[in-house]
This record gives sequence, C-alpha cells and structure tokens, in this order.
Amino acid sequence: MPAVSVSDLCSPNWRRTGLVLPRTDHGSGSSVVGDPCVVWDDKVGGWRMFLFFAPPGHADCVSHDATGAPGSWSTPQPLRFANPQALPAGGGTHKPFLVMDAHHPNQAARVDGRFWLLTVSFADGTRSKRVQRAWSGSLAGPWTIEPADLIPCGGPGEFDENHVDAVSGFWFEQRAEFLYFYMGYPTRPQPWPGSPYGNAIGFATQHLDGPAVKGGVALAPSSWAHGYLGGLQLLPGTTHRWCAVVNGSPTPPDRAGELTSEEPPPSLGGLAFTDAEYPVTGWTLTDRPFEWITDIPTDALAAGEGVNLWRHHVLVTPDVTRLFYNSGSYGCEQLYSKELI
Repeated sequence: MPAVSVSDLCSPNWRRTGLVLPRTDHGSGSSVVGDPCVVWDDKVGGWRMFLFFAPPGHADCVSHDATGAPGSWSTPQPLRFANPQALPAGGGTHKPFLVMDAHHPNQAARVDGRFWLLTVSFADGTRSKRVQRAWSGSLAGPWTIEPADLIPCGGPGEFDENHVDAVSGFWFEQRAEFLYFYMGYPTRPQPWPGSPYGNAIGFATQHLDGPAVKGGVALAPSSWAHGYLGGLQLLPGTTHRWCAVVNGSPTPPDRAGELTSEEPPPSLGGLAFTDAEYPVTGWTLTDRPFEWITDIPTDALAAGEGVNLWRHHVLVTPDVTRLFYNSGSYGCEQLYSKELI
C-alpha cells in the first residue's frame, strides 16, 4: 500500500459516505459501535475490521469490497478467546487493535508465526484499565490472552498513573521490535500548559524475548488537542517521514482530583507528524483537526452524527483513502466514513 501525505490527509476534500455500522436495537452492539482497526485478511480475501462493539465490547467483521465501503461489511461478531479466564475477574476487554506492519498501512504483522491483538481490559467494579495482548495463528481467532499486563498503569505522579487506554501497535521488522502507543490518564497535575489533567500519548517497546518497556510521552496535549490526546495510528509518510491519525479534544479536563470527567466533549480527529527515523520523538500536531463539531453539515446531523468525532482510522487502498470515525454521544456512538476526493 502507498505511503500517505500529511497535506493530502489535511485536505478539506473529504466526502461523507455515511453510516458504516449502526448501533443495534438491543444486545451486542446496542451501546458503542466504533474504534475501528482495519487490516487485510488473506484467508478471506477481504478487509477485516476489529472494533469496539458494546456489549460485549469487542468484535470483528469482514468486507470483500476493495475499498471497505459502507454497506459491504458483515454483521460484527464477538471475538473468540481461547482462554477468557485470563481477562480480569468479572470484567472484560474492549477497543481491540491488531498489530500492523509499521511500513505497510493496514497490513497485519505476522511475528513468530502469529498475529498479535492488543486489548484494553478492566476489572468489574473498578475504573482502572490495563493493556493486555493476545495471539492467534488466524485473524479470525480464537485469540489466546497473555494473562500479565502488557502495559501497566504508571507510578505515583506519572502521566499514566490513573489508567492506560486506546492502545495501538506496530511491528518494525528490521529492529525486531514492537512499538506500542497508548493513551495515559493522570491522577495528578502534569506539566501540559493549560491542561494539567489532559491525557497524553505514551509509548512502549518490546522485543520478542522480553517484556514491554515504557519510554515516556511521545505526544503531549497541544494545538487543537489541547485537552486530551490518544488513539494514534502510525503511517509511513511522504511529506514527512511519519504521520499519524490521532484523536483528542480542545476542552481540557478540569477535575482537580475528581476522576469522573476525563474526556469532556467534543472529541475530534486530526493528524500529527515527525521526521524522526524511529517515530517516538519529534511529534507535532497540525494546526487544526479534520473537522470541528460546528462544521458538521445538517444532513450528517440528521443521520446521527454530532457531539463527538472520535477514534479516526484511515484505510489506504490503491483506489480510495477512507477515513472511519465514531460519532454521537458518549456511549451511543456509531461508525461512519468519508472518502478523500
């Protein structure tokens, strides 16, 4: 697949293509449908999407359309886990993300003969989130969960002390290394100007024969994402060595120790870029998001969009560049898309 240009993705020439996957009336998918991660699945000859589908919180579906167009996706089905007992007691997991080849957008990385899935897990009755990893010989699963935390919460005063969330992962074959990005929530004030409780994007690295090692903050709140920041999708660039689709909010959390207002709306999507050889430093946000909430057209509002534009994810194909995103009130989001024209 081709590399992408920041200037192209920053283009105003995105055409809305409508609702991709709606919420259901009841049962699975009746709460949140979104947070997509799309990769090519050779076994089915089509695109496989891993997504937040609540309840239960995780699912995948398949499209045989070359561009992953709306209307082409199968009904999402909950992911199959070979050892669900490895999840936190009484809790569950959500926001699945398939580890990708860093140099080939939307291509799953097969490492050590296996595919690797990242999940955000939580225990019943607690707000604390953890990142776990699972593996399978097939993108269809079943997935075997690794019981230990892949990325634990940080220590006292660290930017990820409260919990870790919105994880993504990329494989660098020449380095024989996984690179993970995640959203860190602080409990105590951080040195982000004007947003001491904002969430930053952290990173961690891992070799096959060792644990993941945290590396600190890759990108702190600023610009249009002055409040919080997360959900990084790494892409090889043309105008810059690397670019990334990221998500954030211009509204800083202001909780002064109160942990119930972590992500005030609106949520927005946009881009960041770096020219670093290894993309853990030098990240800069563009000066505006893909779209402001006030720019959502009337017909899109009538189709259910509004309040938030969250967890953007780009699918780069030879024919179409498609941008997926969630929209709607928190807990009531549906999945939409746009095409670059």
